Amino acid sequence: MTKRSKTSHSGSARNPGWFVKGRSGNRNGRPKTSRAEPPSAFEVLLEKTLTVADRGGTRKITLEEALQQRTYQDALAGKRMAMRQLVQWIIKREAWLAKQHAPGAKRPMTVLIEHDPKNVDAALVLLGIAAPHPARAKMGGARAELLLEPWAVQAALRRRRGGQRLTDKECEQIRQCSRDADSLRWPRGTGE
Repeated sequence: MTKRSKTSHSGSARNPGWFVKGRSGNRNGRPKTSRAEPPSAFEVLLEKTLTVADRGGTRKITLEEALQQRTYQDALAGKRMAMRQLVQWIIKREAWLAKQHAPGAKRPMTVLIEHDPKNVDAALVLLGIAAPHPARAKMGGARAELLLEPWAVQAALRRRRGGQRLTDKECEQIRQCSRDADSLRWPRGTGE
């Protein structure tokens, strides 16, 4: 049993209900506080909702979702920090998915490989990398001849390494395969 102090708080009279300093009447000790920490200002902001325009209407999303969508758009635009963040999200998601599945069980993956040049041609047109050759569209061959879009040719010219000058034959081949060869900016040292 604990010792009780002999005087009250005022110090004038004895009080049998008071305990010695440092000792409590609770044998289990002071109860632990169960109060949750208040959220940070950043967490409060992330929980706010925004109204955004979406396909002709409006919808509400959280600020966190808006930031994720913006990061995704920046990654598609080629911004490196956004691309890194997106890769981290993918890694985190894959780790979570791996943890959810039973150990040793792998997700089935089906890989279909089809060697059909028509599919490649359609993909190049769909992605805007190439367009059908207007002068040869009616020739009736097995495949329609395509011309590369100027932006794709320009990107390839910019990525050239080595600094060797393009030959006249190479320049002519590029002109023949490009849709609008007159709009191209040729590398330095080229006679174009």
